[in-house]
Amino acid sequence: MKKFLAILLAAVMVFSLAACGGGEKNPSGDSKAASLNVCIASEPDTIDPALNSAVDGATLCVHLFQGLAKWEKDSTGKLSIVADAAKELTKGVKNADGTVTYTYTLKDGLKWSDGKDVTANDFVFAWNRAASAELAADYGYMFEVVSGYDKVSETKVKVDDNGQPVLNEDGEEVVEPANPDAKLDVKAVDDKTIEVTLATDASYWNELLAFPCYFPVREDVVSNEAWATEADTYVCNGPYTIDSWTHKSVITLKKNPNFIDADSITMDTINFYLSDDANNMLTNFKNGDWQLIDDVPTNEIETLKKDYPDEFFVEGQIGTYYVSWNINQNLLPKSSKLTGEEAEKAQAEIRNAMSLLLDRNYIVEKVAQGGQVPASSFVAMGMTNPDGTQFYETAGDKAKNGYVGYFDVSAESFEANCNKAVEILKKYYTYDEATKKFTDVPELTYLYNTNEGHKAVAEYIQGALANYGITLQLENQEWNTFLNTRKAGDYAAARNGWLADYNDPISFLDMWITDSGNNDVQFGKGANKNLKLYDLDLTPYGYDTKVTGGTWAETYDVLIKTIKTCEDNEVRYKLMHLAEDMLMSTGCITPLYFYTDLFMLSKSVDGFFSNPLGYKYFMYCTLK
Repeated sequence: MKKFLAILLAAVMVFSLAACGGGEKNPSGDSKAASLNVCIASEPDTIDPALNSAVDGATLCVHLFQGLAKWEKDSTGKLSIVADAAKELTKGVKNADGTVTYTYTLKDGLKWSDGKDVTANDFVFAWNRAASAELAADYGYMFEVVSGYDKVSETKVKVDDNGQPVLNEDGEEVVEPANPDAKLDVKAVDDKTIEVTLATDASYWNELLAFPCYFPVREDVVSNEAWATEADTYVCNGPYTIDSWTHKSVITLKKNPNFIDADSITMDTINFYLSDDANNMLTNFKNGDWQLIDDVPTNEIETLKKDYPDEFFVEGQIGTYYVSWNINQNLLPKSSKLTGEEAEKAQAEIRNAMSLLLDRNYIVEKVAQGGQVPASSFVAMGMTNPDGTQFYETAGDKAKNGYVGYFDVSAESFEANCNKAVEILKKYYTYDEATKKFTDVPELTYLYNTNEGHKAVAEYIQGALANYGITLQLENQEWNTFLNTRKAGDYAAARNGWLADYNDPISFLDMWITDSGNNDVQFGKGANKNLKLYDLDLTPYGYDTKVTGGTWAETYDVLIKTIKTCEDNEVRYKLMHLAEDMLMSTGCITPLYFYTDLFMLSKSVDGFFSNPLGYKYFMYCTLK
């Protein structure tokens, strides 16, 4: 535990530097003409920077694109956010109406990989595209801080010629942009000057500029919807281009000769091998074919720690591994007469009870084995309150409950947790006192992506619930298929994980608004859309908002919007704790542990670094 806290502290220190505008560039030096072979994941779901929502895709994007800002490691080893395509990261100017305007000047000589000039309008187009209701990108809500987003993202129900709602194949209403001509408050003053106005200032704004969905794309390129699926149609503006792409095998990146800072890029070729087989990864690492692998077999961890002390790494990450429950999945027995709001209240209680049946200490010590920390909240360890205390340590009601978070994860509390869970579940299911098992819990399916570590956790959960008569079938899917299945809500329970997108707890909370593409739980969607069972009272915090028995959109969405426009930081953090309280009360999020990042890196590699978001950087590497 102490070792992990030290690792996490280092990650927090990294984030404390994130808004800095300076920092030295990596020394270019001379490198051997060589290629680097790495494996971070299997076939990416997408490497369109506006549509990507996965860490592996983001790692590829930061090698292929240049945004206004970037993460960089300076000569002292510290990570910070620095200017990239922009000449400098300027300070905002507050306007009379409370909005804040930033103006950026692009560096001279910026080029796309096909030789055309990068212009300010490319950024303006890309940001409007990424935020648009038409694209419906998972991360569209990341532009909520920009003035005009409300209009750009607003949707309406599509109707036919008779004024009747158009339904999709699942019988759901089809939505379309309500304001197709609306734009964000961002403009190209000229070919090299970008002016953007925020609805209210955000302390993490510079970090957003370094996030993939803020990267530029060119309108004529993305007019081909398949542009990001093949090497010959992929146009980018970063350190590398895609030289070749053998699907489900390898993506080869070559140094981009048109990149303005090409002299600082020391690795000529990076081969991103595509695999989700941890045993295959380890074999290729051991025989020297691959220099970095981003996964290892769980049953090999202890041996690798001993046999590869200089090449096996456990790094701090600000993230949470959890189970997500589809809020529209029926958990009640066939005999139940509960419907509507009453049924959902019961199922929230059931989900929270099932969470208590899982021994998180066993998971981290015997299953995951990577120095993870048992989690009793969703916002991860490493996020801090304004006074410097840990956000997760002030989650829940410690004064009342005697423990941190939303349930007690101490080893000695597990038996009491299980007893409590059984008593709660008895309210809804038939319990056989002789076998100590429930007999009428509906059979459920747990979805996870192909990976030995995820499989091991899934098998533990399956066994833990089976002890109480709860049958959980396991289903695994390839990574990109899994992402889309989970996003569509075609599951009952699923493996999930979230890493911070930037240095603010809101990055764990705003993903659950109704229209978020990362809202895998389906809050405010389907049957949950019209349920009026959520309360929101913001009057103690100086607002007029008070809702009793509202929908998810009328409460949680309103709360997140309030947080994003709140200028009192003390109040803002109290509201974020309120948002997590509401989120956790649904039982749809079952946190298991706070992440660590396990990977293997060959001693032959110099210049590698990663950031707390999970992105890995190879452009400044050299081989000994």
